[in-house]
Amino acid sequence: MARRIRRIMHATDFSKASGRALEESINLAKQNNAELLVVNVVEPAGQYAIGEDYGGAELYIKMEEAAKQDAERSMQKLMRKLGQAKVKAKSLLLKGIAYDQIVKAAKNRKADMIVIGTHGRTGISKLFMGSVAGKVISLARCPVLTVRGK
Repeated sequence: MARRIRRIMHATDFSKASGRALEESINLAKQNNAELLVVNVVEPAGQYAIGEDYGGAELYIKMEEAAKQDAERSMQKLMRKLGQAKVKAKSLLLKGIAYDQIVKAAKNRKADMIVIGTHGRTGISKLFMGSVAGKVISLARCPVLTVRGK
């Protein structure tokens, strides 16, 4: 017997791929009368550079603050869209490593499903960039729906 979907987590980086995944999230939420938890993770700016040679702590603090403000603005816009679509939704802005925070939030918020967009990278770019969606799939305890961006 299939479990009822009551809470769907939509992980977004506000990209086009995430936009397509949002459409699927909205459809699933409406079909199941489910709550939609929209999560965005702001990754620490300093994780990509080591040492003082790259500009010092002040630069990283400013970069993180700018990323956080951008995420807040984008999230507000997305939440207005969900309100217009008449979907029960809550937003979560988190800080850390994206796949780790998404998986932890899904577990802590008892999400029945995660919906995440994929960028469809292959070859060298996938090797260097990695795949947040791939890591979420391998670590999540609930089903994960991936939606490929165009």
